[in-house]
Amino acid sequence: MDTYQDLITQTFDFPNADFQVRENELFFHDIDLMALVEKHGTPLRLTYLPKISSQIQRAKKWFADGIAQTGYTGKYSYAYCTKSSHFRFVLDEALKNDVHLETSSWFDISIIRSLYEQGKLGKDKYIICNGFKTTEYKQEISDLINDGFVNCLPILDSPNEIDYYHAHVKTKTNLGLRLASDEEPRFQFYTSRLGIRYADAVPLYEQKIKDDPRFELTMLHYFISTGIKDTSYYWSELSRFIHKYCELRKVCPTLQTIDIGGGLPIQTSIQLEYDYPYMIAEILRTIQRICAEEGVPEPNIFTEFGIFTVGESGATIYSILDEKLQNDKELWYMIDGSFITNLPDTWALNQRFIMLALNGWNRPYRKIQLGGLTCDSQDYYNSEKHIYQTFLPQLQAPRNQPASTQPIYVGFFHTGAYQESLSGYGGIKHCLIPAPKHVILDRDKDGTLTDYVFAPKQEASSMLKILGYAE
Repeated sequence: MDTYQDLITQTFDFPNADFQVRENELFFHDIDLMALVEKHGTPLRLTYLPKISSQIQRAKKWFADGIAQTGYTGKYSYAYCTKSSHFRFVLDEALKNDVHLETSSWFDISIIRSLYEQGKLGKDKYIICNGFKTTEYKQEISDLINDGFVNCLPILDSPNEIDYYHAHVKTKTNLGLRLASDEEPRFQFYTSRLGIRYADAVPLYEQKIKDDPRFELTMLHYFISTGIKDTSYYWSELSRFIHKYCELRKVCPTLQTIDIGGGLPIQTSIQLEYDYPYMIAEILRTIQRICAEEGVPEPNIFTEFGIFTVGESGATIYSILDEKLQNDKELWYMIDGSFITNLPDTWALNQRFIMLALNGWNRPYRKIQLGGLTCDSQDYYNSEKHIYQTFLPQLQAPRNQPASTQPIYVGFFHTGAYQESLSGYGGIKHCLIPAPKHVILDRDKDGTLTDYVFAPKQEASSMLKILGYAE
């Protein structure tokens, strides 16, 4: 019978730069995952910091190559979208790569101030303040500007937002303006709730920005929920946005930058399926062509990649506790965690991640369903992106192999964005399933792997305190 390794190597381009198998065990970025499991146990959450830096540098190189290839005259800047992961270790790693930051909440401003006080963020860095602004958020933005953060850039999300800055900003500052993009046709509503209507952009500039010497409109921003994809919808929305940029640029000479929101995708399958250099070059060519047609200078470009920056740095590892045959066809492997609480996007968005066994690659494989520990019927994982099924090694060693007491372990990879914030890191989870131990992986200057525990596995005492049963 074919082994699990036969299945993976015959189905995908495997091994690759990120994943290899040695002596029937999986290595991720040359990391011995089974050694980490033996040291830390499961369930286990991993963050591999070098991947964050490598992602940033990859995108910068793709844009540099695209600019050289097309002769694009604008400059490119990389911003990290903090809402993808607010953890300090993520921001510390990202800031090593000369990036700017994008915020979406007034609580983000506290992080900005903390980074500044630690000497990790200068007042000259761009702080792109996006999202709908509550009074608290507008106040924090105004205070940041008044305190000398010269490139703190409020992105106007509604026409009356500017009124607050008129009343509270005391120094000259730049502004951005977000346009409300049309959503993908299959979406439940037509136009994004965020941003300003296309028809209102020029009147807003002329009536509330143009004649106030404290403010200059310098950036036009848009966001596509589906991210950067090679679809007619994406190219149509980008073209529409650039035409509006050109229209506004003709009456507003200070407008020299666009912010392309909605980022590059991460790999959700071992099979490579996205041509990053091609897409970036096509974006540059599209902007070039429309600006030439309109007789407008090519703008500088900001991107605010969040998932792309941090997503591929994460992994979540479980052990298989037992198997249950519920009928003639459905074999369940029960994990020592929960998809709803640990990987909520698998439940809420039907998100697929890369799923691979850590060990047992020389064993026969079985078609299985993975079940989580909560009582919810939706706590399961039963399909991969390309084959719409899940396969893992059988739990018991075959007759021709020595018996093993070692359980089978399964890893979900590229889980580094949003999962903790959506599940409520360190809080109360469904059925009181504890948050897994979180381990940070890095490399010394000589390349030696280091690991430290960022947070232990959540204990009952912390939950009792939150629920009011303990002081």
